Amino acid sequence: MSAAAVVAEVENFLYEEAWLIDSRRWKEWLELFVPDCRFWMPAWKADHELVEDPDAGLSFIYYESRAGLEDRVTRALSGLSVSSTPLPRTCHQLTNIRVDTVDGERLLARCAWSCHVFDIKSQRQHVFFGHYEHLLVRKDGTLRIASKKITLLNDLVPAYLDFYHV
Repeated sequence: MSAAAVVAEVENFLYEEAWLIDSRRWKEWLELFVPDCRFWMPAWKADHELVEDPDAGLSFIYYESRAGLEDRVTRALSGLSVSSTPLPRTCHQLTNIRVDTVDGERLLARCAWSCHVFDIKSQRQHVFFGHYEHLLVRKDGTLRIASKKITLLNDLVPAYLDFYHV
């Protein structure tokens, strides 16, 4: 596959992921992840220094596997999660997508992102923004997420932050 074809494939994959989140098709979104994936949004240690190890510092969000994400999605969809009821409306946007080959089976995709959020409960709008790093692997010829690191650049986070905001 040519380098341009790989970049196009990764771009389409990342756009599909964003669309599944915004469409609340979260069970389909979960299928994009391998079972032993890592989903991590580290906190800031200082103005320009992120926590480097989720076991040794604070994280805004951290799941060691898809099972943790599955549990969170189940709670969000149940209607019993106070922070997720009613669910907000979201619109993710991705830009500046870059793809590097790590080895024959893994790709590292980096991009800038923003998520526009309308919180129905508070009647307020927010914009979260930052950078993504996706480590992608091929499983049965299809790209899957082995790791997703989310760098949040906002200084102010209103009330709560969840997987569908980022």
